[in-house]
Formats: sequence, C-alpha cells, structure tokens
Amino acid sequence: MIDTAELLDALSDEGFRYYYNLDPNTLVNMSVSRGETDLLDSGAILLNTSPHTGRAAKDRFLVRNELSLKDIHWSNVNKPIDSEQFDLLMSDVKKYLCRRDLFIVDRYVCADESQKVRVRFVLEMACHALFVNNMFLGSNEGTIETFNPEIIVFHAPLMNAINVEYGLRSGTAVEINLDNRMVVIVGTLYSGEIKKSVFSLLNYILPKRSVLPMHCSANIGSDGDTALFFGLSGTGKTTLSADQNRRLIGDDEHGWGENGVFNLEGGCYAKVINISNDNEPEICEAISKPDILLENVDISSGSLDFTSSRITENTRASYPVEYMSGYVASGSGGHPQNIFFLSADAFGVLPPITRLTKEQTIYYFLSGYTSKLAGVEQGVVEPEATFSPCFGEPFLVFNPIKYAEMLMLMINNNNVSGWLVNTGWQRGKYGEGTRIDISVTRSLIDAALAGKINNVDYMIDPVFGLHVPLQCPDVDEKLLIPRDLWDDKDEYDKSSYRLACAFEHNFRKYQDEVSVEISLSGPQGSRE
Repeated sequence: MIDTAELLDALSDEGFRYYYNLDPNTLVNMSVSRGETDLLDSGAILLNTSPHTGRAAKDRFLVRNELSLKDIHWSNVNKPIDSEQFDLLMSDVKKYLCRRDLFIVDRYVCADESQKVRVRFVLEMACHALFVNNMFLGSNEGTIETFNPEIIVFHAPLMNAINVEYGLRSGTAVEINLDNRMVVIVGTLYSGEIKKSVFSLLNYILPKRSVLPMHCSANIGSDGDTALFFGLSGTGKTTLSADQNRRLIGDDEHGWGENGVFNLEGGCYAKVINISNDNEPEICEAISKPDILLENVDISSGSLDFTSSRITENTRASYPVEYMSGYVASGSGGHPQNIFFLSADAFGVLPPITRLTKEQTIYYFLSGYTSKLAGVEQGVVEPEATFSPCFGEPFLVFNPIKYAEMLMLMINNNNVSGWLVNTGWQRGKYGEGTRIDISVTRSLIDAALAGKINNVDYMIDPVFGLHVPLQCPDVDEKLLIPRDLWDDKDEYDKSSYRLACAFEHNFRKYQDEVSVEISLSGPQGSRE
C-alpha cells in the first residue's frame, strides 16, 4: 500500500484542505473560478499549457532501484536518476503540495477486471483533476482511507524543480519509480504527462502478468471482430478508429491478454488540429459536449480556431470515451483478427495498404515507422524517416524485443492478419505530392476488415517486399501502386531507395536478437 495519510495530515496542519473525487461539473466551475482555465459556451474549459505544449521527453527519468535495475532497457529515452535524488525531489514536492488546497482523485486502469490497477492522483489544479476524471476508469471502491492505491501520481505543475541536488537539466521533471510505483510530475502543465507516465508504469507491470501493453487504438465490428490501429502522432490512429460502422473500445492505450483486448483508460485525448466534421464527425460531436478539457486551441479571434497552430500543432481535447457514439461500455473486445500499422510516409513511396506476413508484422512493429516533415522542425529540409519501436518507444521500459516476442506469440495463437497502411503522401514526396485522402484510407481498411481483399491479385513490391493488392472495392486501382502515380519514375526510385536504406540502418540493432526470417523480411532493395 502507498500511504498518503502523512501528506494529508500535513495539509490540515497548514490550514489547507483537499477535495476528493469531485464531479466533473464542480471541477469545471472550480477551475474557472480559480483562474486556471477559460469557460467556453459549450461548458468545456480551455487550458493554455505553454511553454510545455507536449511531453518534456528530455526531462523524463526512471529511478535507478535495485529490484528493477536489470529489467530496464536503459537508453536516451529511459534515462536513470538516483533513488536519493528522487527521494529528495519527492520530499520537496510533498512540502510544496501541503501548502495549498489539493484535489485527490482515485481511479483505476485496465478495463479487464482481472487486471485492473488502482491509481491515486494528488493534484494542485482542478483542471487536471477533470483530466484525470475524464481519462481514467471510474472507481466505486471505498473512501480515501480504504482505496489502497497501487500507483500514486503526485502532480505539481506550478512548482519549479531547479535545484542542483535533484540532478535535473531544468525546472521540469517527470520521474517514475517502478519499484515503489510512484510518479512525480513537476513544472509542466501539459496533461499528457499524467496519462503517459501511468502508461509507462503499465509497460512494466503488465508484461509481468503476461499481458501485452500497446500504444494503439481499438474498435469492434458488428460481428464482434476486434481491430487494432498502431501509429505515432499524426498518422490517424484516433481518427481511423472512430468509425461510424464500428464501436470504439479506446483511442490510445490497450492491453492484450488471455481474455482478449481491453482499454487501459476510460477516456480519449484526441489531437484536434484541423479537425473537421467531414473527416471526424464522431470526435467533433464529442468535443462539443460539456465538461471536456481543451488544450492550446487558439481563441485569439474570439472563437475556437481548430485550424490555427499559433500556440502549437499539438492541440488536444480530453473527454470520456462514453462521449463517443456507439462506444463499447465494457472497454473490452475479443482477440483481434486484424492489426493495422499506420505510417504517414512523407517520402510518398509506400503503397496505401499492404498485407504483411507474420515476420513482416514483427519487423514493422519493431520499426515503428513514420516521417518527420520538412519545414515542421528547424533544420529539416527533406522528409526524414523516424522510427519508434512498437510505435511507442517513449513509454517502453523493457527491451523492445520483449514486446515483439509477446506480439508474435499472440499472433500465432490467434491467427491475426497484419497490414501496413500509408496515411501519408502519394504522387510525390511531402511538398510535391498530395496527402492520401482519408476516405480512400477508410475504404481500404473497410475492405481489409471485411475480407474483400484477401483473395484478389497481389504483387510483391520489389524494394520493400510488401504484398500489394491490385484491386480493392470502391478504390481506384491506379491508387494502389505508388510508383505508377509519380511523373518522374527515377525520382520515385531514388526516394524508395533512401527510405529502404533508412529501414535497414535502423533495424541493424535488432538483427542479433530476432530470427533470420524476421531480419530478412524488411526492405531488400538497398542490398542489391
């Protein structure tokens, strides 16, 4: 048991109080009255999280403890912090928090009853208590004295962590103690740090229970068929899983165990830049409802401007999953029949959909490919391949190979089909070609789910070795072969070769840890 009684006693001694499990409307009103957020006509609230409008990846640390030391895949992502430094920061955070009114929210994660984990959040701001209320699963278990949390998150976004003894690079810190199952977040208002720190802990806890944690969305069809959608930011993971013809299990984090797939959360944290009713009607309807938290959406014109990136491209909306029409109330589905890897290919060379062998499924899972775009980041003048193993490197704790081995076991046991879907560019690279229309992508995914491209003619891409369907209902056949769409075939070949080389270079670190069949299932063109 993680005890917060000492903190709450100190809070009382200092003349402050805590608010426990307040309802969403009360949190909205308190957030506005305390000057944290602006109230919108819809009953939602708007938070500006500047200067942190995304995760502070360089300020995330895992505590170096004896029990978990050998388990952790130490890297530039999983950076160590000494336990003594964590204890010092934790002590100062508790002193800071006990000198202000607090919000305590008890929730749980994992919709599968056999896997659920109790989580307590200790927060200094009402808007973040609303975020937690929206994002995690409701708990009816006992009181603040009897809840018995298994994870506790201390959230002090207005505190500055500048102290050389903390061992930090800035006044911001996200520190995760795997042994004690504690998280401390300091110096950032960005709500995503809360959900992703809990997800990081689950990437440690669940594999020890033979459950695969996954950074993916999931939905279920009328026949009970479950589908998973893996993808990095900007690839369409949330958008494509929100389908009028299928019910949403969850939009971001799931577990896959012996009973099937289940949501780890109870809410959605959708990216809403350029959101439109034409492309995302279900999400647009959800974010028009009260008691949601919007982050960093531009309102300088006097009304919400979802097309504006004045504050950031990473504008967000947090809302309960039940705000989505046709959501799966249980948060669970059966074993998936189909897995889709979404890659926004800015090189414009990947086909819009390809069928993967089992070995290719593991190869592309470990690769976790998408693109950085020219002009979006300083110094990026050409599209750049970026790889995030398991489509979730920032949240992995173990070696990515462990998660890949778990996925292969699940695929073999459940006869799962894998697909690689390009939601990026065609007819040329980014800046020259055009983005693949989302209606085309939806039609391709619908056809794959319905088995309508299982028995059509296929060709094997000569560079990537991918199986490309030559026909698909409701899709122009000319769109299926990317090379045919380029006016300059030599430029296509050069772009294809560059991407193939990037894949091969990235995968070298896994070659000694996977089978020869998996290693050779990637692009072959660069070896000719």
